[in-house]
Amino acid sequence: MNLTGRALAAALGLPAPRARATAVRGIPVRMSDGVILRADHYSPGGPAPTVLIRTPYGRGGPMVALCRALCEQGFHVLIQSCRGTFDSGGGRFEPLAHERDDGLDTVDWLRRQAWYGGTFGTYGPSYVGFTQWALAAEAGPDLRALATMVTASSFRGSTYAGGGFSLDGVLTWSTILASQRAPLHGTVLDLLRGQPRLRRALHHAELHDADLVATGAEVPFFRAWLRGDEDDYWSPREHTHRLADVTAPVLMVGGFYDIFLLWQLDDYALLRAAGRQPRLVLGWWHHGSAGLFRASVREGVRFLREHLRGEADLAPPTPVRVEVGPGGPWRDLPEWPPPHTPTPWHLIPDGTLRPTATEAENPSAADVPSAARASTATSGPTDRTMKAVDTEPAGRTFRYDPRNPTPALGGPRLAGKEAGARDNRPLEARRDVLVWTGAPFDQEVEIAGPVRALIRTTASTPFHDVFVRLCDVHPDGRSVNVCDGLTRVTDADPAAPRDVEVRMWPTAYRLAPGHRLRVQVSGGAHPRWARNPGTGAALDEPGPLVPCRITVHPGSHVLLPRTGRTP
Repeated sequence: MNLTGRALAAALGLPAPRARATAVRGIPVRMSDGVILRADHYSPGGPAPTVLIRTPYGRGGPMVALCRALCEQGFHVLIQSCRGTFDSGGGRFEPLAHERDDGLDTVDWLRRQAWYGGTFGTYGPSYVGFTQWALAAEAGPDLRALATMVTASSFRGSTYAGGGFSLDGVLTWSTILASQRAPLHGTVLDLLRGQPRLRRALHHAELHDADLVATGAEVPFFRAWLRGDEDDYWSPREHTHRLADVTAPVLMVGGFYDIFLLWQLDDYALLRAAGRQPRLVLGWWHHGSAGLFRASVREGVRFLREHLRGEADLAPPTPVRVEVGPGGPWRDLPEWPPPHTPTPWHLIPDGTLRPTATEAENPSAADVPSAARASTATSGPTDRTMKAVDTEPAGRTFRYDPRNPTPALGGPRLAGKEAGARDNRPLEARRDVLVWTGAPFDQEVEIAGPVRALIRTTASTPFHDVFVRLCDVHPDGRSVNVCDGLTRVTDADPAAPRDVEVRMWPTAYRLAPGHRLRVQVSGGAHPRWARNPGTGAALDEPGPLVPCRITVHPGSHVLLPRTGRTP
């Protein structure tokens, strides 16, 4: 085999090539409605199973190297541009709308090709993973494997995470798709300048025309998603309800800082409930990290070789493999989550975080003093003389101002340069962020599994967000984000305490001796989530921005999944 193929395989952690790839490009594939989609075929030069990749991101550049690498491992590879992208027909690209029908039409076309060997698998991350779920339940018995990465069977949950709107992910993706239609030199120049139009759009207060600011044109799907979580729109564009009908083996590669992780694990749970045994690999990656790409190729090729070529000796010892903490050990598990004990860590009014609390520090919601409710209810949302953060007998209070929204720092973001682990001290120094910090651990502690928070609040406006983040405080003072989540509150009674449940990203993390846990509570994480205007206005409805005063009361806690590995 040629030196280039060997070097590429080595760089991706693959075995030495076993075939030489030859490519035929621009093949017309006719859909049932007459639209022509274009595809490239990479052949290993003889009978072999097929890997199907359907993508809206084009077939050139890095995809050429990836397809060659897959082909040289002994597969036919067919990569197709989705309807409305690049040289495929069908007009403007409509995300999610045509992938089931076009995917099944492509499978039907594939079966009629002389080189087709009778079995196929699918491969790819993100939207390319969604195209796999779109056809999986109805593709027939010759679909033998799905290699999915950082994706989900529906994008609905990740778009409206916690009832908010995932502005950063949606608008950044809109810009990526728009740049594919723009001249190359303009796209390169915009990237070199740091994407100033996208940055302006993300901080544009009125979302109804943020697409114009970012791309210079209306983006129909962005405006449709801004209209909200409408069932008539989303139901035909999701495939979660068909997961129980998927019988082919499934590989799921996910990242603890990935934007789709919560919903990918929901898919995993549904497959398990249907009696399936998906393979799950979770590492400390974000959506576009190089480590994720290499792991996805390595795990994907091994999975495809096992299920398409019958190389059963490649099967790992357990169906689940998880990295515990960035750079930590990998654990082989029978399923996710591992056995654990949900342990409440209480947010004490003095700013400490403790795994136990006295009755006075953990009252029921009904026990929150009426004086605290009255003071919160009468605090006007535009009172600029009030102290932004203070401590009250009944809790701790901060003021969220959507005109200067609390920023997002690291965590699950679509753009790699914004994602992942960050030192949170600049964020924690803000007056609109409350923190609670625990005592140093005297021994190693491991947490692995789902994380959620229950934050007992009163607020001066019925409409507000509650953002919660868990951090690892190092002995040198660095506060590194581990996981987080947000819940949008609507129609809250300002006079009554409310228990706000926040579903946070799951984790698998080790806390070393001398490290401490810290919990942040704030009113948002912008532009990861769109700012809450405080009025209940629709996302695409211009209007005023109203500040909100939020009090966090005793009884608030974060439930952490303590494993049995340490006392």
